[in-house]
Order: sequence, then structure tokens, then C-alpha cells
Amino acid sequence: MKAPTAIGAGIRRRSVLAGGGALVLAFAWRPSGWAADAPATAPALPALPASLKKQPFLDGWIRIDAGGKVTVFSGKAELGQGIKTALLQVAAEELQVEPQRIGMVMADTAQTADEGYTAGSHSMQDSGTAIRHAAAQVRALLVGLAAQRLNVPADQLVVQDGVVKAAGGAGVSYGELVSGELLHVQAQPQPVLRDPAQHTIVGKPMPRLDIPAKVAGGVAYVQDLRLPGMVHARVLRPPSPAATLRSLDAAAVEKLPGVLKVVRDGSFVAVIAQKEYQSIVALRALAAAAQWDERETLPAQAGLYPFVRGLASQDIVILDRGSQAAAGDKQHSAGYLRPYQLHASIGPSCAVAQFTDGAYTVWTHSQGVFPLRRALAELLAQPEASIRCIHTEGSGCYGHNAADDVAADAALLARALPGKPVRVQWMREDEHTWEPFGPPMVTGVTASLDAAGRIAQWDYGVWSNTHNARPGAAGDLLAARHLATPFAPSPPKPGAQPEGAGDRNAIPLYTLPNARVTHHFLPEMPLRVSALRGLGAYMNVFSIESFMDELARAAGADPVAFRLKHLDDPRAQEVIRLAADRFGWNAYQRRAGHGRGFAFARYKNLAAYAAMACEVEVRRDTGEVKLLRVVCAVDSGEAVNPDGIRNQIEGGIVQSSSWTLSEEVTFDRTRVTSRDWGGYPILRFAQVPQAIEVHIVGRPGLPFLGTGEAAQGPTSALIANALADATGVRIRQLPLSRERVRAALLA
Repeated sequence: MKAPTAIGAGIRRRSVLAGGGALVLAFAWRPSGWAADAPATAPALPALPASLKKQPFLDGWIRIDAGGKVTVFSGKAELGQGIKTALLQVAAEELQVEPQRIGMVMADTAQTADEGYTAGSHSMQDSGTAIRHAAAQVRALLVGLAAQRLNVPADQLVVQDGVVKAAGGAGVSYGELVSGELLHVQAQPQPVLRDPAQHTIVGKPMPRLDIPAKVAGGVAYVQDLRLPGMVHARVLRPPSPAATLRSLDAAAVEKLPGVLKVVRDGSFVAVIAQKEYQSIVALRALAAAAQWDERETLPAQAGLYPFVRGLASQDIVILDRGSQAAAGDKQHSAGYLRPYQLHASIGPSCAVAQFTDGAYTVWTHSQGVFPLRRALAELLAQPEASIRCIHTEGSGCYGHNAADDVAADAALLARALPGKPVRVQWMREDEHTWEPFGPPMVTGVTASLDAAGRIAQWDYGVWSNTHNARPGAAGDLLAARHLATPFAPSPPKPGAQPEGAGDRNAIPLYTLPNARVTHHFLPEMPLRVSALRGLGAYMNVFSIESFMDELARAAGADPVAFRLKHLDDPRAQEVIRLAADRFGWNAYQRRAGHGRGFAFARYKNLAAYAAMACEVEVRRDTGEVKLLRVVCAVDSGEAVNPDGIRNQIEGGIVQSSSWTLSEEVTFDRTRVTSRDWGGYPILRFAQVPQAIEVHIVGRPGLPFLGTGEAAQGPTSALIANALADATGVRIRQLPLSRERVRAALLA
């Protein structure tokens, strides 16, 4: 056996199975006896970056077969954010292999590292960094082997599309180098990465891998998945959050055409049928046969915000700087309001599960297949090893929608009908009524200005429920709460700073010498809530950036200049100046009924920077706000796929515009009433911004900064500020619907 190379010093190379196997780097986890095998006096290994800490072996990230095809593994999920393409680009760049020869396996509990949730704009920081480091070390290792085989110093070799070549023309491919061996090598913390100046793949636009099937009507989503022998199921949901099933006579339903089984466990009721429409017909019959006990448990919608402020809270001071006694000459106060809002996924949540020979396979659009597996194991009373969760993209996501819940439905019904793949899709009214909502929020801020027009004192508070009730335990799955022996949901918890949850972005990035920020965490939740894209950042940035405009007006200052005056971060200043310049802020020509707005934030104060300017037109007779043009400047650190970043920012602007102008959950004292698109309107094509420009500040060689949620908060304040500029009326309650705008203009 050859001696270990330097990159794997101290780690034993295990021989491959006899017979000329093709894997270069086989997927394998740390052997159970690894720690025991290590010398007792071995020094502690240096800390590994990002997700390499969770899976420290290179073969957890990269495989290469004898033909040179590369397979890259990531525990993150493609949600439509383009991460699959960006991760492939990172691997291709460091391996020096053409992208078309690389395949991706993502978020599969049987194959990939456990990278937790795909959330918080962490994919590039976590998985991208891990794959970059792993790929660089794989390349170095293979070049070292090639140097031995070619008898040429490694620094005199070059790699071209997976072939290591010497100056004289001799070469050897990656596949040839390792065919017949299994390399299981410990990652090192500081590999030699390719010089960004030499990049040919990273930093260049690349067509998204996930787009072709979506635009061509292919199998793109879990909703499209069809397996041999698959049957269809629907779940009968209670009509209201507190409803319990009093009685159900399912005898007639069981005799309907195609019905295979009616399943009931407490208030969990479902029907399985041969065909999908048969399951829908049977569901309607079940609904007619069921009798429920309901009670009033919801607050009056008209009094929602006083109700929120009146709930018992855990008060957490997350910033306390200077002295609140240092008040300036002018004091200003304001409060802002956000309602319950939906993910409003275009495709209702769906999953497929199969129970065969004591093992479950679940195809799911969950954002966390490993936490979901833990929750399903508890729900089904099965060992985790008997459950495989495979991420399959869903048509609608960004946050904790009903993906995990429908996976639990499918698993329970697969148990009831072993051997058959069971497909469960929610109905639209189920999605709108039962998905975890984005919680209502109330914020209040008081600040004062000194004689020079600077902020002298700042006091900010945010009242909010939890923003994270993702599964990890069975009780976090909807069906588990309706069983005859229910599982209790996990206790609500506030998020931890610096990222936060309800208090995400509640600490301004601005330089404020005397500032206090308090998170009033509300454990009680009248309606089920969880993560919606951006979490509390959407509301906190809306509040802070609206208030910055109000302070600028009080100081008699230009809104852009006022922000720059309060910023020391040069990267923040650069995106603000770039957005203002590309918009033509200083040359803006005013017109009747038109207004301009500006907003800025650094997502979580540690991810991407985004600054935006826009122009709106406001129709006073109808209250309609038309977005004419939005210009955004973004700094995401190193930009792997510039088109992917533009996709994320453009999509975030459109979605946040919909939240800001249209979206609000409605309810009475018993039930949610916004059960369809009529009751919960989202932005239509005619209402999206007429033009969006995204300008990227390139930072080759700097760390990746998460971009996926960077646009959510600035967009909301951007629109509110432009509306105030156009009309002279400041509206502080979301959404800025036609009705609310018209009423404010008539007041």
C-alpha cells in the first residue's frame, strides 16, 4: 500500500474492493472506530471551515468515476434559488473540470452530509465553502498522484478538464489516477485555493440547471413525481385551529369507486384511492359526513395589534449602547404594524412516501431532510436508519411552509397501506388555512436628533412570536397534533443573535452612539407560525428604513445623504452610492402623483448588502401604487453566478412587493377566512415593477455572503418611502393595500 500523501497524513488509505472498481472517492461517513484507532496523544485537529466540520472527509463531498465524471454531494436543497448551479460552478472551478461532466446529489439522508436546514441564506457560506475546500484538496491530491506517475514535479503540471498534463504533452486523467482505489481522506483546514484572477467558471454567468424542466413542462417538482403503482390520498383537515372531530360515518365513502382505505386516528382523517380525482371526490364526501366541535380561540382581527402588544412577553435587550439619557434637540416616535402573512406557494404542498420491508422512503420538498427524518422517526416510532428522506423540489417555498407537514401525512398513510407509493397533495384551502404563517409583528421606535442633524439617541422595540417552528420533533408536524394520542409541539423559542429571528435586523447597521434595542418575545401563538422568507428582517427593516426617512425629513436632509452620514461601513456606503447613482437620484425630476424612495440593509448585519431606489405612481382615486422602476445594488461577497444573484434579488423584490402591497391573512374568532386566492390576493403580473435593475459589486476572493433574502426588507420600506414622497402621507401599517392607501389619502 502506498504511503499517505501529505494531504492525508495520519489517515489510513483503505483499499478498494477487488475487481477494478471505478470510484475515486467513494461516499462514506467517519468509521465508528476512527477515534479509538487514533493515537491517544494525537494533537487536536484544526477547526474546519463551514460544513466540513459536520462531514470532515473529502469523500463526503466529491466522487469521480473511472471515466472522469464527477459527482458532488451537498446537504443543502435546491429551492429555486439556483444553489445547485452555483455549487456545481464552485466544484468545477476548483477541480478544473468542465461543468457538464459534473452531477449533483443534494439533500438525501442516504447520501449527503447533514447540513441542517437550507435557510437563512447560508447555502454558499456553508456548503459552497465546504465544497470549494474539498474540491481544492481533491485536486491537490490527484495532482500529487499524477506527479508520481509522470515523474514530474507537481508545480510543473497543469489540469485541463480533469486531465493532469506535463509540459511535454504527457498526461493522466483523474479517473486513471484513482481507478481501483478508494480514497478516504481527512480534510485539512487551509487548502491552496485557485487564484480568483485565474477563475474561468466562478464569477461567470451559467444557465441554471433547474430551469429547463420547469419551462418545458418536465418533471421539475415533487408534484410531478409519478412512481409505479402509486396511489393518491387526501387529508380531511379540521375547519378551524381548535376543532376536534366529534363523529364520522365513513361507510359510504369506503364504497366509492377507487377508494382503497379510509384512515382515522383521532382527528386525523384521510382517504387513499387509486386515482387522484377519486381521492378528491372521497374527500368531499368525508367532509360532508364529518361533524366537528369548534370554539372561539382567535383574537378579533380589528384588535390584532393591541392583542399582540398585550401578550405576556420575554423582554430581551439585544443592544444597549451608550446612554438613553443622551437625548437630542428633536424627538420623533413612530410605530409600525405587520399582519399574519402566508408563503402562498403557487403549488400546494405535496409528498410521496412508501413503506416497504420495514423501511420508509419519503420524497419531500422539505428544507431540512435530516431534521424531518428525526421528526418522522419519533412520529412513526421507527429508528432513523429505517427512514430515507429525499429532497425533491416543490413549486413554491422560501420558508417553512407545509412541505414537512405533507411529508408526515404521506408517511402515516404509507404505513396504513404498505408496499404502495402514496402521493398526498394538499388542497388550496388547506394550504392557506393550515400552513405555518409568518407571524404578526409590532414595532415601536423613538429617536432624537442633535443640532447637527445626527441621531443622538435611538430606542427600538419589536413584539413578535417565534419565527422558527421547523420540525426536529414529531409535535412540529401538523398531523401529529391531531392524532388520538397527540404529540405536543416544541416550546416556542426566540432566535439567538447575531442572526436572530423575530429580532433579525432589529439592530441597525447605522452608527448610533446611544442605542437600545429590545426584543419582546411572545411565546403564546393564537395561530400556528414559523419561518417566512427573511423572518423578522422584513418587518424590522421596513420599520427602521421607514423611520430613517422620517428622521431625514425632520432633519431637513436628503434621505440618501442622511443614511451615508450615519454609516461607517465602506461596503454599505458603496452599495448606497451605486444604487443612487444608477437610479439618477440627484437628477430625479418630480411629476404629479409620482414619488421616489430609498432603502438599505445588510441582511442579518452579516450577509449581503442591498441598497435600492425606486419610483412609484400613486392613483389617489383608487389607492393603487404602481412600481415603475426599481434599481438595486448588491454586495454578496464573491459572486459565483452573477445571473443567479440577479434572479434572487429580482425574485425577492417581486415577492416582497406582493407582501407589501397585497398580502394579509384574515380570520374571525374561530376560523381563518382567507382560504383561497380571492381572500388572499397576491401580486398579479400587471402589478410587478415595470423595470428592475440589479447591479452587483464584485468581490473576487472574499467570503460568500448569503443573498437569498437580502431584498425582502429593503423592498418594503422602499415602497413605503416612495408612497410618502408621492403623497405626503406616511402609512405605517402593512400591507399598503389600495383600500388602506385610499383611506389614508381621503382622511
